Amino acid sequence: MKRITKLLALTATLAVFAIPALAQADQCNDDNKGAWYKTFFDNYKGDPPAQKVAYDAAMKYINACPDDPNDAQRKYMKKFVDLMDKNGDKAKAAAAFDEALKNKNYADQLKWGKVVLANEPENANVTTILGVIGLADKNLLNESASYATKAIQLIEAGKPISAYQHDQALAYLNWTLAKSKLQNSPADALNDLLKAAKLESEVKKNFQLYLDISAAYAAPHAKLSKDYQDSLNPDKTESAQSKVILENLNRIIDNEIDAMARAAALAPADVKKTIVGDLTALYKYRKKDATDANVTELVANVLSKPIPDVPTPVTSVPTPTPASTPAATSGTNGSGASGTTAPAASKRPRS
Repeated sequence: MKRITKLLALTATLAVFAIPALAQADQCNDDNKGAWYKTFFDNYKGDPPAQKVAYDAAMKYINACPDDPNDAQRKYMKKFVDLMDKNGDKAKAAAAFDEALKNKNYADQLKWGKVVLANEPENANVTTILGVIGLADKNLLNESASYATKAIQLIEAGKPISAYQHDQALAYLNWTLAKSKLQNSPADALNDLLKAAKLESEVKKNFQLYLDISAAYAAPHAKLSKDYQDSLNPDKTESAQSKVILENLNRIIDNEIDAMARAAALAPADVKKTIVGDLTALYKYRKKDATDANVTELVANVLSKPIPDVPTPVTSVPTPTPASTPAATSGTNGSGASGTTAPAASKRPRS
């Protein structure tokens, strides 16, 4: 019993002395500072495991010793710790971004892509990916469009990308910009859409792109149609002004027809039928003697022709030449009907 009592007393005595010893181990004294800094200095240039040792030693120094402008060692180690933390955050963001890409999680791509770009603002690859995701998730479209603008600038400045081929990236990015404009300012989307369609990439083979082009033409179509009606004489006969407006309207309609024909040529069968129906109505409106066979021929041949640019407005009606297809005659809209209204934009299928 006496022996047990002595052992307990000895244990208690050792514990009393151990507490200050443990406390002293984390104190900011010269011995500890020297040991921590030596461990840091011997390892901070090494491989990742060695750098972890250096990081832990630096953290002991920083946590134990208050910030002192005269302590050069602490200041140097703090820079190392901050850099390691930043690199760790970058690695975490890059890994999370790659995982989001793998899982096609577009919201997370945007979330983690922003973190990556905060550290690498000139990363054209990540910027391009963020500039394209709006095509896949319409809820991200407006924010994606801002990255599309930046990505185009980076690519055109020669920054390297690997997610897409050069022209394919630009086509998708211009399409994103156009999609963001179609809701509120469709006419402004035309130039972006035509850029996408004229680049050599898989984008130009997507029927939806041409439905978007047709939809973008619907705004100037509607405006010119109204202007035409308003410019007729009181008895609904042609005026000099209405003839010019009609010429501009017909040019817009011709480009609508071209876009719809391209969409029909590229669309899957279940969608093509609806597009051809709308195309036929518009084509027969524009060409009074057109037949279903003419529409079929148009669709069959349209992809071999260059995509027309946005028509330049004219201020006078050109005089037709015998060798050319006769333009709409005075008092007609291309269908032979005087003073009629161009049909409203059809409700074509859209994604």
